[in-house]
Amino acid sequence: MNTEEIRAFNDRHIINTYGTRKLALTRGEGAKVWDADGKEYLDFFAGIAVTNLGHCYPDVTEAICNQARKLVHVSNLYYIQPQVELAALLCEHSFADRWFFCNGGAEANEAAIKLARRYWAQKGMPKPETVTAAQSFHGRTMLTVTATGQPKFHDGFEPLFPGIRYVPFNDVAALEKALGPEVGAVLLEPIQGEGGVNVPDDDYLRRVRALCNEKSVLLILDEVQTGLGRTGALFAHEHYGITPDIMTLAKGLANGVPMGAMGCTEEVASGFGVSSHACTFGGNPLSSAAALATLKALLKPGFIENAKAVGEHFLRRLNALAKYEVVVEVRGKGLMVGIEMKKPVNVLVEEMLGAGIICGSAGPKVLRFLPPLIVTTEDVDRVVSLLDASLGAFS
Repeated sequence: MNTEEIRAFNDRHIINTYGTRKLALTRGEGAKVWDADGKEYLDFFAGIAVTNLGHCYPDVTEAICNQARKLVHVSNLYYIQPQVELAALLCEHSFADRWFFCNGGAEANEAAIKLARRYWAQKGMPKPETVTAAQSFHGRTMLTVTATGQPKFHDGFEPLFPGIRYVPFNDVAALEKALGPEVGAVLLEPIQGEGGVNVPDDDYLRRVRALCNEKSVLLILDEVQTGLGRTGALFAHEHYGITPDIMTLAKGLANGVPMGAMGCTEEVASGFGVSSHACTFGGNPLSSAAALATLKALLKPGFIENAKAVGEHFLRRLNALAKYEVVVEVRGKGLMVGIEMKKPVNVLVEEMLGAGIICGSAGPKVLRFLPPLIVTTEDVDRVVSLLDASLGAFS
């Protein structure tokens, strides 16, 4: 099928929750993808920070194929070997002592909020409220869309879930005022993604961690977008010298196979017991095999280091574009990069697409780049040169 044929089927049979789509991508390799008409693109969005190793990474493809030949799915009522191997590897390379697996980021964040509530209830001191940040994004379930501090995601879904309150991001004083006796958890992205690639002050998370300790509040970090090498560290909180009580992962965890995870300390894990939470497909043999191969690859020397080095080069090149009056600010860390403009960036996204570059936005006025961690400085230079040319007219 060509692009027009695929579009016709889509328009007849798919609920339109994604707006007008331009491409029908049918093949990928490394940092490149091809559409149904054979046109090549350099992918600087990676399925919204999912294909961190690049498309069709050989080790992951082999793991998927090998596992599919043996066993695709069994219930979590039974031990699953690749799942327990994945959990052990995650424990080895993180603060977490225990893991729960699910299908994606919203489920992981829902599990985290539920765990925090039940942890305090099990201790006989119910603290059901969770504080999150304005401009945050945590998912699309009713609980996680409520936890998302952006009213546009709430539209039409009221009444929202009770027990969630919001404070400005990067504002410790506001957070301290919000931590009343009913608050049991604070849920934050180390760097806000969908809210505009908002990077906090260097001491923000350290001060939040200290405040949570002082107030006996659990700290949950949503590393769905920032985790797994994206920011030039395995987990973004490593940049700030802290660890949370609970962390959520998804997106890049299995390099494109649906997979989410919630990790926590041994103490906090005591909040869940048998039958308190579950997920039919979470951590099944196929997704766990893909995630295990992905994590092993990420931990090899070079991947995360490349994200850090190329990301620094990318930010340097983009900062030079501040010569254009329309550019407000360039921000990011590693290969999680945003450029805030004075005008909506949808025109720039379209122009870049026409030139063979896939990127996206984070809100109406932030151009966003989330390339695979394998991109090179040459790839970056190509993207920046095209953007430079477009910004002249855009300004």
